[in-house]
Amino acid sequence: MDFLLLLVLLGVVFLLLLLLAKRNYSYWERNGVTQLNPELFYGDLRDMLSGHVPMGSAFANFYNIFKQKNLPFGGVYWAFTPMFIPVDVQLIKAMLVKDFAYFQDRGSYHHENDILSQNLFRLPGEQWRNLRQKLSPTFTSSRMRMMFETMQEKIQQLDPILDRCIQKGEINVTDVSACLTTDVIASCAFGIECNSLQDPDCQLRQQAKRISIPMPLKQWVENTVPRKLLGYTGFKAFPGQEAFFRKLVLDTMAYREKNVIYRKDFMHLLLQLRNKGELTDDGNFSKNQSQKGILTDDEIIAQCFIFFTAGFDTSSSTMAFAMHELALQPDLQDRVRDEVLQVFNKYDGNITYLGTQELVLTGRVIAETLRKYPVLANIPRICTKDYKIPNSNVVLKKGTQIQLPVWGLHMDPEYFPDPHKFDPDRFSEEAKATRPEFAYFPFGEGPRICIGARFAQIEAKLGLAALLRKGKFSVLPGKNTTLKFKPSMVLLHATEEIRLKVEKR
Repeated sequence: MDFLLLLVLLGVVFLLLLLLAKRNYSYWERNGVTQLNPELFYGDLRDMLSGHVPMGSAFANFYNIFKQKNLPFGGVYWAFTPMFIPVDVQLIKAMLVKDFAYFQDRGSYHHENDILSQNLFRLPGEQWRNLRQKLSPTFTSSRMRMMFETMQEKIQQLDPILDRCIQKGEINVTDVSACLTTDVIASCAFGIECNSLQDPDCQLRQQAKRISIPMPLKQWVENTVPRKLLGYTGFKAFPGQEAFFRKLVLDTMAYREKNVIYRKDFMHLLLQLRNKGELTDDGNFSKNQSQKGILTDDEIIAQCFIFFTAGFDTSSSTMAFAMHELALQPDLQDRVRDEVLQVFNKYDGNITYLGTQELVLTGRVIAETLRKYPVLANIPRICTKDYKIPNSNVVLKKGTQIQLPVWGLHMDPEYFPDPHKFDPDRFSEEAKATRPEFAYFPFGEGPRICIGARFAQIEAKLGLAALLRKGKFSVLPGKNTTLKFKPSMVLLHATEEIRLKVEKR
């Protein structure tokens, strides 16, 4: 009898859960927004959550579905969580700029007990604004110029590696790009000599690989369980990373202060903000009484971590994808190389900071690469107060999650005809003037645009220039030239490493 009663109770509980799920999965319909056909537990993201497609591909598909129906927006479900998908570029512009006050938060998990989650990308509202104000001076043109020499030193270490690849006749562009950008970021962010180009198994390179491992269950939990509850369970945004980066940053700061070491890098600027509350050009980071821009140790650890993570991933992926496309188009590769050699010759065999601005075609190649292969293929936002969508009766409630479908827009033939074709001339001044402003935003837009976008683009330019100056690249015989992408990844990564034939130019 007790067993029968238990079965009945379980049946009632299951029925109630089904009814609750059914009501939850009608949220968008009840609020006047077109939705799809969600499945229990998965919502509309079965393919992504079960590990079959990358996140960006899933949201690009939603964009295409709603766009084909001539809808300015639509609604989907991440497991049980409703998510809003804007399609109209004017609505996207309003969300990112004009009505930014309603959408200033990303809605990403963060908690005071999870140090690495307290980074600029994840922080909300006033916390983000205060930290952004402190950090913005570290990414001005003058500060980029200051770090340029450090970047160049690391880029020059690519030469002997490329020579060995030329002798071998083959280069693993994915691995070389990742090692190169790891060394650049390690030097600029932490002031350490990582040397992963020489030793691909170094500690920092191994940490970078661990960060890139897809974790679909973690993503499901992070977007389903209430954030405050997650924090108290001991959940970590970047599991297994905190102890390593805490020790790395604190040891570096202590060593510099003890030995009064001055380097032209990000860490030096952070030390000035920690001790002085402001940036100065005298190389001094001794303490004073100013409090206006003071950074704590935990804030510095979190920012160094995200600078490293975002910096190496964005630039290395962009370089690898760009080289893949240039190998497929030898005429375009020759044009870019000619530009690179012209700038090298103009500046006595080097590329200066001003010289990078003369790499116009190279810049267009990078822009087109970020269009076709945006590293962050969709950008999250959360509605921070009720928002009536312009020209509609729909009101987005406070707390509504939003995904801006970057990849969907970038591959929309209305804005980029023949979108699968790689064509850097899309980014000539004349071509850019023919399309809406917010059809392209690989680094985000508005007040929360990526603070390190300029750094990433300079690094990618220098990397491409170093490769093309010495080598001629082509597709390996019998190699499939169609790229596939790792499933369940937040950032866009090719499933297989990009390997190319290389010979001396």
